[in-house]
Order: sequence, then structure tokens, then C-alpha cells
Amino acid sequence: MPELEGGITKEGEGTKLNILGQTYYTKAWCETTFAFETNSEPGQFVPVHIHPTQDEFILVQEGVLDLKLDGVWTKAKAGDLVRMPKGVPHGYFNKSDKPAKALFWVSPAGKLKELFDELHELTDVEAVVRISAEHDVDFLPPEANE
Repeated sequence: MPELEGGITKEGEGTKLNILGQTYYTKAWCETTFAFETNSEPGQFVPVHIHPTQDEFILVQEGVLDLKLDGVWTKAKAGDLVRMPKGVPHGYFNKSDKPAKALFWVSPAGKLKELFDELHELTDVEAVVRISAEHDVDFLPPEANE
């Protein structure tokens, strides 16, 4: 795993990934953290899941995200910071009619970057769930998203 390099990751820079139709850009990666930008079109989402070994954060940059955090629905808008401690079920959904952009990061990095690399361009949802579990991300049953 690389050491964190000082500097600036410019807008539109970073490895571009297609994760189930959403555009992600990796922004920083080292043992202690992994940061990535998400670009979610209306209707796109990441179902409720758990990171058993990582704290996760979302800084909403544009738009609004509907979040299910520990079983409770809430909204985060541009400028809001969402804190999701390890072990807390969470998912995010763009239920608006406008795109949303957010900066996510997890600490420690764990296997998340490697997971994203494997999920790039993958469209088989069952494979996504299986591969995610192998990388310490556990998706809950579909009813958790209701």
C-alpha cells in the first residue's frame, strides 16, 4: 500500500471508475485513509451496507442525498458532513431530480480501494455483493432499503 503523497488532486483527476453506473474518482489512498468522489444521477444509490472495520464520512458537495443511517431516513445537502461509525448500517440514495456529487472517505483504508478496482464495470449484482463481502463490506437484505 502506498504512503500518502502530499499535494492536490484537482477536479476531474483521480482514477475514474464505473461502480454500478455511478462515476467515482479516487482522490487519495494510503493505509490510514481512502478518499473518493461520487457522482450520482437521479435514481442512483448504494444499498444499505456495513463496514465492520472502517469509519466512513460523506461531505456532500452538490445536490441532496437521502441516507438511511442505522435504520433512520435523513437528508444531507451541499456542505453537510455525514458521519458513519464502523458497524452502523448505512446507504445513500439520490431521490432528487438533480445530480449529486460528494466526497467520501473511510478510515482506515482497509480493502475498499481494491474492492472498487474489482467492481469497476461489473454489472452482476450478485457478484458485487459476494466480492464486497470478501472486502469487508456487507450488504443487508433488500428490505433494509425501504
